[in-house]
Amino acid sequence: VLHMDRNDYYGGDSTSLNLNQLWKRFKGDETPPASIGASRDYNVDMVPKFMMANGALVRVLIHTGVTKYLSFKAVDGSYVFNKGKIHKVPSTDMEALKSPLMGLFEKRRAGKFFLYVQDYKENDPSTHKGLDLTKMTSKQLISKYGLDDNTIDFIGHAVALHKDDSYLSEPAIEIVKRMKLYAESVARFQGGSPYIYPLYGLGELPQGFARLSAVYGGTYMLNKPECKVEFDDEGKVRGVTSEGETAKGKKVVCDPSYVPEKVKKVGKVFRAIAIMSHPIPNTAESHSVQIIIPQKQLGRRSDMYVFCCSYSHNVASKGKFIAFVSAQAESDNPEAELKPGIDLLGPVDELFFDTYDRYEPTNDPSSDNCFISTSYDATTHFESTVMDVLSLYTKITGKVHF
Repeated sequence: VLHMDRNDYYGGDSTSLNLNQLWKRFKGDETPPASIGASRDYNVDMVPKFMMANGALVRVLIHTGVTKYLSFKAVDGSYVFNKGKIHKVPSTDMEALKSPLMGLFEKRRAGKFFLYVQDYKENDPSTHKGLDLTKMTSKQLISKYGLDDNTIDFIGHAVALHKDDSYLSEPAIEIVKRMKLYAESVARFQGGSPYIYPLYGLGELPQGFARLSAVYGGTYMLNKPECKVEFDDEGKVRGVTSEGETAKGKKVVCDPSYVPEKVKKVGKVFRAIAIMSHPIPNTAESHSVQIIIPQKQLGRRSDMYVFCCSYSHNVASKGKFIAFVSAQAESDNPEAELKPGIDLLGPVDELFFDTYDRYEPTNDPSSDNCFISTSYDATTHFESTVMDVLSLYTKITGKVHF
């Protein structure tokens, strides 16, 4: 495998930047103020995402052995924004009974639903209680337990991690699998959340895979300008050209930016990046946390995500916190659109705004051998990204992922 990258750093769009790189990207020639610490202490993710402790990405890391190049730490808290307040997300029947998100009778109903999900085993019909979850929708399953809209909102978005409300008309088996993954991930590290995150930021991930690739004879070439994917007369990939040299190959895997003629724009992401001197208020002093703001809470068409990490994950100077607010763009004004999330952060030392377009492939990889990933979405977890990668893996190798 030959890996070429036009950038002089690993990770492409999902790299982590030090303070000087961050300033250069968003403020041009300005230099960062000395008050926020040394540049090298910072690893600021350009696409901030946590990993589910029992999710697909962790299984991939363990399966490939990349874990030996990385150190992970549990994320302190998982929260949801509901009726103007931040609440911890309950993940079991016991937590549901204690949660201020629901009144007394609703807690009992939710507790029964969580218990059904916990006990449900796809291959054991005795746990299905006569329900065929492949034939009924999520909405039908939830209505059997009489849950109110408020409860459905946090379960669907903060536990099952759906990006919008379209899941309600999809087969109920999906929400049950996602809820089980959340609960299993919380149980795995006995932490306050289902998430883990690498020390020194996400830029460590592509470097870990680069080292593994080298062990198996793969070659990495960074800083290769104007990488151009070449096609033959039949429209099939024949290689990649940079600086007048062509590396020939039968298959090319790339992100949308390398083949603009084979992708379509499907949306835009707005993101705010804040450097702070304190944890996010009302999150029990958590040094690392995710807050999901379901679409309904803000009258939006999709959710908003708040992500925070700090010096405890080695991504900022001592005493400093980095927070991100991300959303699928629904206007032309990132400052105004992200304000509800930014308002949760409290005072900030520095604030930057980033916007980027999202693309999906339009080609048929079986006819041109060009395998294109989908752009990163606004979610602050890796589940959608990993599904895209595993689908590419199956198309490239013909093997179903493990």
